[in-house]
Amino acid sequence: MRIVMFYHSLVSDWNHGNAHFLRGVVSELLDRGHSVSVYEPADSWSCRQLLRERGPSAIDAFRDAYPGLRSTPYQLEELDLDRALDGANLVLVHEWNSFGLVRQIGERRKRDRSFRALFHDTHHRAVSGAEELPVAALRDYDGVLAFGRVLADTYLERGWTDRAWVWHEAADTRVFKPMPDVEADRDLVWIGNWGDGERSRELQEFLLDPIRELGLRATIHGVRYPQDALEAVAQAGARYRGFLPNFDAPRVFAQHKVTVHVPRRYYATTLPGIPTIRVFEALACGIPLICAPWQDAEGLFTPGRDYLIAEDGKAMTRRLRDVLADPALARELAAHGRQTIERRHTCAHRVDELLHIMRDLEGN
Repeated sequence: MRIVMFYHSLVSDWNHGNAHFLRGVVSELLDRGHSVSVYEPADSWSCRQLLRERGPSAIDAFRDAYPGLRSTPYQLEELDLDRALDGANLVLVHEWNSFGLVRQIGERRKRDRSFRALFHDTHHRAVSGAEELPVAALRDYDGVLAFGRVLADTYLERGWTDRAWVWHEAADTRVFKPMPDVEADRDLVWIGNWGDGERSRELQEFLLDPIRELGLRATIHGVRYPQDALEAVAQAGARYRGFLPNFDAPRVFAQHKVTVHVPRRYYATTLPGIPTIRVFEALACGIPLICAPWQDAEGLFTPGRDYLIAEDGKAMTRRLRDVLADPALARELAAHGRQTIERRHTCAHRVDELLHIMRDLEGN
């Protein structure tokens, strides 16, 4: 099968968590013998930021980590869609694309029934800023891939599409796996971006306050930390290490004894059941995980066995103390979480689901 994918970036994961899933899915499709072409804007925001911060060597590092992956950069006004879509069976268009591109592909699909087109949404814009979604163009698509049931239902209930499938993110277990030979000589690591302040209070309560209270040797990775956030990290006694290439996360997890997940507010409230990629990453790497409250509405995991839940900041402090003081508990959590990923939540599982969706479409 020939699959054409239009995504924000394959080569850059600077403030772009979906790059992990995209890379894993493309790798799996290629391994199965499919033809895959990935197109990304030549001036993508993520790639611009990565180059500004790290320079061209960051792109070289991606190519070293994923020697089999390539993308085609394009300028929208110069993109030859006829050539790009020639022979395509399936076209995936991520929500972080320009309205113009989404519309053009929809118009092409309306005229040409030789391929199927799916819109892929991995964000909370549907509930936080629907004006940022090209919903008018989606009527010409075959349907929507949404990374959670509540998001798929939103598309259906609002009449933006007639068909929506749940396609959760997952771990690329080729890259994200335990590294038992690496010594865990620090206590806690948190990998995440500070962003636009939508979880500043939660990060203080569930991450920084427990670090300070327990006196943990903690490491913070991520981007878009304003000055007040950097000061808060320093006051907690943690060290801030800035941007971390996604493919380097497994080694960093292995150097620490526990990690924490603090969901953005929309995923803890309006969009329950969507864990985002960070949960999959941590569990795949076999590091004990403790989560601030979020509702696993779709039963993806087993709270209490795959990870622990901390109802508030005081509970987070207790859970961290327990895991760090009890190696048996830490090993049990890490092993069970990794097993759940292997059984249900790898990129191979998601490719199986995608191919099943394609067979459904071809049968209609």
